[in-house]
Amino acid sequence: MAARRVLITGAGSGLGLALAQRHAARGDAVACVDLDGERAQAACASLPGSGHAAFTADVGSDASMVALRDAVLAQWGGVDVLVNNAGIASGGTLLESSMAEWRELLEVNVLGVVRGCQAFLPGMLARKSGRILNIASFAALAGAPSIMSYGVAKGGVLTLSEQLRAELHGSGVAVSVACPAFFQTNLLQNWRGSERMKGHAAKMMTRSADTLDDVADKIFAASGRGQFLILPTRGVAARWRVRRWFPSLYFRRLMAQVAPRASR
Repeated sequence: MAARRVLITGAGSGLGLALAQRHAARGDAVACVDLDGERAQAACASLPGSGHAAFTADVGSDASMVALRDAVLAQWGGVDVLVNNAGIASGGTLLESSMAEWRELLEVNVLGVVRGCQAFLPGMLARKSGRILNIASFAALAGAPSIMSYGVAKGGVLTLSEQLRAELHGSGVAVSVACPAFFQTNLLQNWRGSERMKGHAAKMMTRSADTLDDVADKIFAASGRGQFLILPTRGVAARWRVRRWFPSLYFRRLMAQVAPRASR
């Protein structure tokens, strides 16, 4: 297998680091990008193989992502695989969510993906080859209450991915989007919003049978074989089918599931 140049945002920890490890084990050169420069350096140093690089960048900043693009192109000349993974988590109802929270979630989780694509897609199109993997969430599909800003932002990532897939059809550049539900990772380290929902998210992650390695393995394999919509956590694919084909039944089940939490 030919080595590829892979850039992963949010690669300093969690899912981003796990995907970086899998690409490095494949023989790819990995650019570990993180808001925390020391964390990016540590992640890069931990990878097997050679040719890796570490960069500090804020996906929520136009200037920072332009600087990242220029640095990566100067060092590598281009990127073959782009993983838009960096993001922040939040929870709470619409009335609990401040406008500052909304702006931050959209700026980082949605426009961060746009910035990554605008930075590195032109080179892929010029070479007529490449792959973009966007990390969304099952929150984009669930239609669940009390994850308002997060669900809307991740829904934006899903829709962006669908439209980008259509725009790039026949170009040689493939698009995938991963929508995991809760799994055992460090999601709460960058939490915004309701402490009540933070506690609920912590419980859901603890109860999940899916480990970080499970999810990373499934996303890595599915993206590699060109799958567009990746649902890597257990039971999610079945829930998505119910919602798609039997929306009223899905809604009733969803409300029955969240009713005990709402009553507390």
